[in-house]
Amino acid sequence: MNIPIKNLQSFLTLVETENFTRAAQKCFMTQPTLTKIIQRLEHDVGEQLLVRNNQKVELTQAGHLVEQSAREILGHWHRLQEDISNLSGLKTGRLRLGICPMMSSLFIGLLTTYRKQYPGIEMQMYEYGGFGCEQALINNSLDIAFTALPTTHKTELANQLLIKHPMLACLPEGHLLSDKAEISWQDLESYPFILYNEDFSLAKLIRRLSRKAGVQLNIAFRSGQWDFIAAMVEANLGVAILPEPICQRLTNNKLVFKPMQPAMTWDLALIWRENLPLTPPANALLTLSRNSHK
Repeated sequence: MNIPIKNLQSFLTLVETENFTRAAQKCFMTQPTLTKIIQRLEHDVGEQLLVRNNQKVELTQAGHLVEQSAREILGHWHRLQEDISNLSGLKTGRLRLGICPMMSSLFIGLLTTYRKQYPGIEMQMYEYGGFGCEQALINNSLDIAFTALPTTHKTELANQLLIKHPMLACLPEGHLLSDKAEISWQDLESYPFILYNEDFSLAKLIRRLSRKAGVQLNIAFRSGQWDFIAAMVEANLGVAILPEPICQRLTNNKLVFKPMQPAMTWDLALIWRENLPLTPPANALLTLSRNSHK
């Protein structure tokens, strides 16, 4: 079976976009050309890989197997290219970097320094929640990622802790709890709670710690946008817990922030595949991050 790398890349783009027209545009080709590539791939594999369904495409069982293998193959091909590029020094290459939306602005300084030191490295950034970053690393479609600890796939991922930020209870002005010096989990139990989407590491952390304290939070709303969470708190739709750096950006809002008791922290880290060597561009980022957060 002789399948060109480009055909696997086109197949994965189609899987990600779930649409032939959008996938063809991203691959810089016509839709008929993409259709022929997929038909050729199905011919080579000997199985139907996709089913069209209301303008969308869905994977068959064989399609899921090919998707998983294609990601591994392309990941190893990418790593081979990076190793070859590094033979003459870290002058060129590509860094596939994952980052959670909530923390993207916190590492601008580090990424700016990286760009200055390694101007020939192309940075491809992908925004995922914490769990999404983990899955992309395991699928070999990322080299390294910024996320919050703890990770779900602890045995499959290595990590380097970079910094810890306090987590603060976020209350609307005039709230019954706003006069307290510290907020406990028990204090929050009787109020509607606004939580992050399940894909966020913070959502898992908050649920784990609240259960450990014997508290069942009354989840009223979920969001992946910290500014929307703050707006809902300000509108008296519930209370929330936000990282201190996020709270510092909300000084113009009518909100009150209180430390949690027991204290909890937002632990930011770089994570990567435990059983795969880092690509040279990813290793350079890891080294630079260790030096900048000493």
